[in-house]
Amino acid sequence: MRSIKHLLGGALLAGALLAQGATADPREPIHFGDLTWESGSLITEILRLVVEKGYGHPTDTLPGSTVSLEAALAQDDIQVIAEEWPGRSPVWIKAEQEGKVFALGDIVKNADEGWWVPAYVIEGDAERGIKAVAPELRSVQDLARYKAVFRDPEAPDKGRFLNSPTGWTSEGVNSQKLKAYGLEGSYVNFRTGSGAALDAEIVSAIRRGQPVLFYYWSPTPLLGRYKLIKLEEPPFDAEAWKTLADASHPNPRGTRSLPARLAIGVSAPFRQRYPHLVEMFAKVDLPIDGLNQALATMSEKRQPPRDAARDYLRAHPDVWKNWLPEEARAKVAAGL
Repeated sequence: MRSIKHLLGGALLAGALLAQGATADPREPIHFGDLTWESGSLITEILRLVVEKGYGHPTDTLPGSTVSLEAALAQDDIQVIAEEWPGRSPVWIKAEQEGKVFALGDIVKNADEGWWVPAYVIEGDAERGIKAVAPELRSVQDLARYKAVFRDPEAPDKGRFLNSPTGWTSEGVNSQKLKAYGLEGSYVNFRTGSGAALDAEIVSAIRRGQPVLFYYWSPTPLLGRYKLIKLEEPPFDAEAWKTLADASHPNPRGTRSLPARLAIGVSAPFRQRYPHLVEMFAKVDLPIDGLNQALATMSEKRQPPRDAARDYLRAHPDVWKNWLPEEARAKVAAGL
């Protein structure tokens, strides 16, 4: 009887600690999703450093594609996705509706995504001796006339569209957009193996002054380093967006992408166990200009994201100090 009371008391104590925001085992790391694109990697390491230095919680990262990480978040196999674009994938939408995941904050204002071409494709570049090869290209609908400009080297009768890597939520949306805009038969839906490989394809074409059509987004160093033009799409339509977000929809309808909101995705158990971190995550705000500069430096110097995150936190205390209570703020400053 005494042992039962002892066990019951221990269980009640553990429950009380959880209610106060303590972990069942303070040595248990918080698992972050290991995001493969540059901004995702940098933001992940910024948050990990703040959590480790300011609050004393160990962290680690676990790899996976966007969709697999969202599924893992719903199961609490990971606890945090540092750069989540909520509302874009069926996996996230279902998990959010079931109360298994939550999107915290609005961490990067004025983020964007779409289909882009280098400006010299439309305007030319006299300094580089490049003539405009698609001077009337304005919208995605115009692409049907310009497949020869973006000729695929492996299928010369078609153009090439550089999609997101397989496994990214945007890859499925872009594939549906090709159908919706009537381009599926005239453009190769080319998927690179990673975000770094996508960057390499784009940068290689730009350095050679070659036409290239690609999906991209911000925040990112690429949009800060090169003059690019985003092609026009139909105004956002919520019902049409549903047909794009559903990769199996047989008749997708064209629309520009869901207005961008970048948030921090957390699992439901994390939200219960770490209310102090939830409160902090909800305040995270990374001004896009400074973030793009940090991303450009990280890319040009080939810095590991952890080092770039430490440099960012050292250079911008005015940004992150607004997220933290005084004690955590002092610990982060001392830990850097």
